[in-house]
Amino acid sequence: MLARLGAWLVRPTPPRLVVGVLVCALFLTVETLLVYPLSRLVPREALAMIFLLGVLVVSTAWGLGLAVVMSFVSAFAFNFFPVAPGGRFTVRNSHDWAELAVFLVVAVLASSVGQLARSRAVEALERHREAQILTGLTRLMLSTDDMSSVLPAASHRLSRALDLPFADLHLGEVAAGEGRVTFPLRYHARVGTLVVPAGLPEPMVRRLEDRVVPALAMVLRAASDREEMSDSLRASRDELRALATEQQVLRRVAVLVAQGAPPSDVVAAVAAETAGLLDADATRLMRAEAPGTVTVLAEYGKPGLEPLLGKRLKVSGGTTELVLNTGRPARVDSYEVRAGALADLARHEGFHASVGAPIVVEGRVWGALVVLWSRHLPPPSDAESRLAQFTELVATAVANTESRAELKASRARIVFAADEARRSFERDLHDGLQQRLVSLGLELRAAEAMVPADHDELRTRLSQTTAGLSAAFQDLQEITRGLHPAILSQGGLGPALKALARRCPIPVRMNPGPKRRLPSCVEVAAYYVVSEALTNAAKHAQSDEVYVDIAIAEDGSGHEYLTVSIRDDGVGGADPGLGSGLVGLTDRVEALGGQLRLISPAGYGTTLVATLPVDVGCARPPNC
Repeated sequence: MLARLGAWLVRPTPPRLVVGVLVCALFLTVETLLVYPLSRLVPREALAMIFLLGVLVVSTAWGLGLAVVMSFVSAFAFNFFPVAPGGRFTVRNSHDWAELAVFLVVAVLASSVGQLARSRAVEALERHREAQILTGLTRLMLSTDDMSSVLPAASHRLSRALDLPFADLHLGEVAAGEGRVTFPLRYHARVGTLVVPAGLPEPMVRRLEDRVVPALAMVLRAASDREEMSDSLRASRDELRALATEQQVLRRVAVLVAQGAPPSDVVAAVAAETAGLLDADATRLMRAEAPGTVTVLAEYGKPGLEPLLGKRLKVSGGTTELVLNTGRPARVDSYEVRAGALADLARHEGFHASVGAPIVVEGRVWGALVVLWSRHLPPPSDAESRLAQFTELVATAVANTESRAELKASRARIVFAADEARRSFERDLHDGLQQRLVSLGLELRAAEAMVPADHDELRTRLSQTTAGLSAAFQDLQEITRGLHPAILSQGGLGPALKALARRCPIPVRMNPGPKRRLPSCVEVAAYYVVSEALTNAAKHAQSDEVYVDIAIAEDGSGHEYLTVSIRDDGVGGADPGLGSGLVGLTDRVEALGGQLRLISPAGYGTTLVATLPVDVGCARPPNC
């Protein structure tokens, strides 16, 4: 209660004068009524303290003017009413003047203290309002990434808080003019400006200079720091997003490379991905051909462009020429003044600039990846380095494909050479050693017939020798059949497989497949797959019957494949790693670009399936 009363007495704006007069009258009445009965009980000096209370309150709340009036009236009331009857204020009485002086001194002191308290209260209120508006301005300016967008709202709040017609904030320097005054707001290396009306009172000017301007400079500094930090974070976020996108693109292409996808699929993916990643209008991947020419292997471009896929182009005037000549990334910032076939093509298609990177395979420039833009701006500064990552993947895919092709060709050459050696060895045995054995057998038969009848033991010996020679001939025939069956070369795959089935100790049910001849390497591979499977079934499968099925089918791309399937009803559980036969068959089949699969669950028999491409580049047998 007392605190509220004290705050009311020293509030920034004094109460109205009419209220002060009424309060004076009320205090005088109450003091007189209170002092008059006490005048007989307490000393005169103590009674004066009661009248001083009213002077103190009035001087504190209403200032010195009303306090002086209150002092005179209180002095006269103190001498006329509460004092002994007949009391008067006497001019010559120094005691009375001393009492009046005391009242006046109290009034002056109380009014001074009240004025000081009131000024402090006014200052405190101003600081509080300034703190509130600066807090609001700070919150407003820190809530946006663009300070200039909130300056009008901030200026309006500031002028209303300072009770000014206007108080405009500017991020740059503004010169003073007629009817306005400027205050510089220095933040970091920049200078802003506060513009207020001219002719402000000196206290307001000091207030602006001492408190408002430094605080506004701090707000601008904090907002500037926040804006710079936000820009930096945005740039970092954009860079991270771009990096993440680029890594995803590279990962997709790398997965294609790792999976052994054909180079055509890889280069098509690279062309599409690089166009999207670099925001380009077209991307082309070209392979170097004869000097000065390239072939477009893959392209990706905006609608309306004439397709160039598979076409051979001259490289003069374009980025490709620079890349192929130097073996390093290159760019053309403008095709407007360049001459050459590719430069003319670029202008015809509406392209303004391009960037290219080489595809280097085993130390040689295999081709180039070129990205083109139609906008009249230079390409991105990091386009070369980003393209280089894709060209490395393309080079890896090309190198892997070439290595696989060379390995496949090498394996095929080895298999073909071995087959030719077997065929030559079989032919030599058939035409040479077998014929000699037949001749020796005939000569022995003739010698046996010429032996006299009384030489039974000699005849018996010659007969045994002839039989042994015939057995050796049969063994040699089996060996030559294992090297390379003559019936396969002469009659084809069907008759050769039927001959295998007849010699197998287990019943064989067979579908011999097409009657037309196939490439010799395919027939030999299929023959040995069936031969190995029948041998294993006879030795290990404990089966009652073997089923052989030969068929030719086409895949989705129109290529023909020969499928050889051998299935038995034996014990199963075959392990291809326990013997060299299946390993050799796998090498032979894969050398032709085929596949060999073994399915052998324990207790459910064994199935061996070989898939062989029919259109392989080996020699076809005669009469096919």
